[in-house]
Amino acid sequence: MIRNSGNIRQAGRLSALAFMLVSAACAPRPIIVTAPVIVPGVRVVDVSSGRDIDFAEMVERLDDADVVFFGENHDDPETHRVEFGLLDALGRSDRSLILSLEMFERDAQPLLNEYLAGRISESDFLAKSRPWDRYITDYRPMVELAKAKGWRVIASNIPRPMASAVGRKALAALDTLTPAERAWAARDIKCPEDAYRARFMETMRGHGSGGAAPAAADTLPTAAASRFYLAQCIKDETMAESIVESRNGAPPDVLVVHYDGAFHSDFRQGTVDRVKRRAPNLRLAVITAVPVLDPSAATLADHKDRADFIIFTKRIPPKPAPPPKP
Repeated sequence: MIRNSGNIRQAGRLSALAFMLVSAACAPRPIIVTAPVIVPGVRVVDVSSGRDIDFAEMVERLDDADVVFFGENHDDPETHRVEFGLLDALGRSDRSLILSLEMFERDAQPLLNEYLAGRISESDFLAKSRPWDRYITDYRPMVELAKAKGWRVIASNIPRPMASAVGRKALAALDTLTPAERAWAARDIKCPEDAYRARFMETMRGHGSGGAAPAAADTLPTAAASRFYLAQCIKDETMAESIVESRNGAPPDVLVVHYDGAFHSDFRQGTVDRVKRRAPNLRLAVITAVPVLDPSAATLADHKDRADFIIFTKRIPPKPAPPPKP
């Protein structure tokens, strides 16, 4: 657990949670950071004490960490606003900062570096780097903030085709790679039969290969689920190696802020555990965002031990489908 430094480095951090204005129908526009835009209904809970705290206190306490993990639900827009706000707030200290993203893969790192340095256009960067579908609305604000601040951005994940190959053929798939391709995956890979695997296998139970929830007789076979766990492990190992190696040559007080799907960092398992194995002395802090209909009514008991801080965001229900035309 991180320690509370009790010392506010800069009052200006309260301008966190600024966000961009973007038109989905138009080409990407420059990031617009304006007056604070507070995400409605956000509630921050300090898991160790069980008490609600304000956003600024959480930011202050994170200042004592070496790596901050933020676990998200990928499709929650309020969570993405909080993510940007946290990055903006942490970046207002006098520490060096590195942004690490699950959402870009290691082979895209040269393109990412070229874009951040202004040597290629954003359109060329996006055309070749395989960004996630909602990159413009969900992750572009953070990348553009890093670009404006001169921060490094780490494409931390294994390329998807390689992870998919492991999901089909297990770790033997790595033996078919060229040396250059093999370098895009972590060198040291461990996939123990531990609590993380048990949690992963439980999520796989009742899911067919098509992604829908099938009948009991059509549940995902254990052998297939075990291979998928290996693919999950290689993602965790690669992200962990990327995080630890990003600190090589960086200032000693550098803060790495890593964004991933919550399963990768919940309960300090997955990527968090693998960073700890590689660098036992690093101080790690974990945040999990939990979208709920009513943040004020959410109970911590349902999420105990998932993270150091739980951020309840107000889930926006999807719009109902329009009625069929007569």
